[in-house]
Amino acid sequence: MKKVSFAEFGGPDVLQLIDAEEPAAGPGQVRIAVRAAGVNPVDWRLREGQILGAHPLELPAGVGLDAAGVVDQVGDGVEDVEVGDYVFGEGVDTYAEFAVLTAWARMPSGLTFEEAAGYPSVVETALRVIDEVGVLAGQTLLVSGASGGVGSAVLQIARERGITVIGTAGAANQDYLRSLGARTTTYGEGWVERVRRLGSVDAALDLAGSGVIRELVELTGDPQRVVSIADLDAPKFGVRFSGVAGSVPAALAEAAALISQGKLRTPVEKSYPLAEAAAAHIDSQAGHSRGRRVIVI
Repeated sequence: MKKVSFAEFGGPDVLQLIDAEEPAAGPGQVRIAVRAAGVNPVDWRLREGQILGAHPLELPAGVGLDAAGVVDQVGDGVEDVEVGDYVFGEGVDTYAEFAVLTAWARMPSGLTFEEAAGYPSVVETALRVIDEVGVLAGQTLLVSGASGGVGSAVLQIARERGITVIGTAGAANQDYLRSLGARTTTYGEGWVERVRRLGSVDAALDLAGSGVIRELVELTGDPQRVVSIADLDAPKFGVRFSGVAGSVPAALAEAAALISQGKLRTPVEKSYPLAEAAAAHIDSQAGHSRGRRVIVI
C-alpha cells in the first residue's frame, strides 16, 4: 500500500510517499480502507519534532490521526461495526491507503468521507477545551483563531450550550464567523480594545498560537480562565496548555449526534491527493483557514 512517512524531523520536504506493508487490526481495533484523512496541526508539529507528550514518536514514522473510510477488517472484541460499514475516527498513520483505528463511530447519513475525516480530533479538542476552560451558559468565551477546524467546532458547540462567543480571525473570515453565531473582530493592532468593545470576557481559548497569551490573560483577568492548544510557552504565563486527548469515543458519539441533528457542520476548505501531503502541511502551517483540510485517497 501507499503511505506517507518521514525518516527524520524537519520541514514538509521530509515527507515521502512510500510502499509499506498493510497494517492489521488488533484486539479492539478496526482497519479501514481510507477514503480521506484529516490534516491537523499536530501532524506537522510531530513532523517537526516538537515535544508533544501524548504522541511519542520513533523514526521512521507515519503521519495522521484522523480518517474516514470503509471497515475491511475487525479485531477481536469489536461488536459495534462490521466489514463494509462507513466509519470515521482516530487511529495512527492515517495518511495511507489502509489504517487502523482505535476509536470510531458510524458516519452520519449525508456526510461525505472528506467531510467526516475532518471531525475526529477537531471535535474532541473543541469539547475538551470548552470543558477545561470552565465556561458556562450565559458567559462569554473569546476564541483567538476562530475560523479553523477547532474554532468552527467550538463556536457551534458553545452556541448550542448557551455560551456567547467572540471570535478573532482575518478580515476575509468575518462573515463566516458571524454565520456560526459569533461576535467578531479582526486580529492585528488594536484587537484587544476591539474585543473590549464587544463585551466583557469570562474565558478565552488560544487556538492559533499567535503570541497572544498575555493579552488573553489581561482580558479575562485570570490565567486559569485561559487555555491554549497552540502555544507551548503558555505555561510560562500560568496558562494551561491542553495537548492530551480525553475520551475520543465519547467525542465521536457526540459529534455524530450533533451532525445528525444539524447542529454541527464544518466545511472542507481544501482537499489534497496523498502525494501532496507536503503541500497540505505548508497550507496548514500558514493558518488563515476556514474549516478543514483533508487528504483524499
